Amino acid sequence: MDGNFRTQFVREPNNLKHYPALVLNADYRPLSYYPLSLWPWQEAIKAAWLERVDIVAEYDEVVRSPSTEIRIPSVVVLKDFVRPQKRVAFTRFNLFLRDEFRCQYCGTTGDLTFDHVVPRARGGITSWENVVAACSCCNLRKGSKSLRQAKMSLIKPPRRPSSEELRNTGRKFPPNHLHKSWLDFLYWDAELDA
Repeated sequence: MDGNFRTQFVREPNNLKHYPALVLNADYRPLSYYPLSLWPWQEAIKAAWLERVDIVAEYDEVVRSPSTEIRIPSVVVLKDFVRPQKRVAFTRFNLFLRDEFRCQYCGTTGDLTFDHVVPRARGGITSWENVVAACSCCNLRKGSKSLRQAKMSLIKPPRRPSSEELRNTGRKFPPNHLHKSWLDFLYWDAELDA
């Protein structure tokens, strides 16, 4: 399996609307929870045909060629283990995920931007340790003042997350659609009811 495997995910929403396949690593865990590692059915069939994945579960629907008929895969598992990235990229999405899509000043969701805790005008740098998710109102209220001057406080101090922390945080945000064949693989390490 080549090293650019992670960047080859097809993330075109229109292709994922009809019969997406949940992609599991060789250890039967999803490659990512948020966004959930999904392939369009065409990619899943191609990977199965090239013997890069095993099909674990299928939809009731079939696709046909002149010589073959195959049920559409709903869960596939990679034959080769893809090592999770250790370093977390500093992106807007990962920042919002770390902060659970909440303003770190007032706790609201929606209309998020990001804010430098120590303003750039005062020498603050753009880093995990100095940037937080903030709603537009709190961002405007704080402006280029310090937290003390703005009489504001943080819900939690900003810090660099580990890839495992982001993966666990992502599990709190399930996608709008979960096929029943995926459930055993998405929450397999969840505590069972006694």
